[in-house]
Amino acid sequence: MARIFPPDLVQAQREWTRTYDALALQPFRTVLRRRLQLLSSRIARHPYWSAAAGRSSADRTELRRQARAAEQHEKRRAA
Repeated sequence: MARIFPPDLVQAQREWTRTYDALALQPFRTVLRRRLQLLSSRIARHPYWSAAAGRSSADRTELRRQARAAEQHEKRRAA
């Protein structure tokens, strides 16, 4: 059964993925690097992870998978 993550955590992960993709296209953009660091910190310090049930690497992988799925769903809706 897939975990249900807080919407703000999923949104932060979606923003992280978008920023990472943009940084891959423009690797010397300091603004993107700083944004990526900020989002990484926001994700890592989210209260969800302080719960005992949310500490495994599988949970972090599932968060990334759900964020990518939400992003793809939004792109399909916009098309």
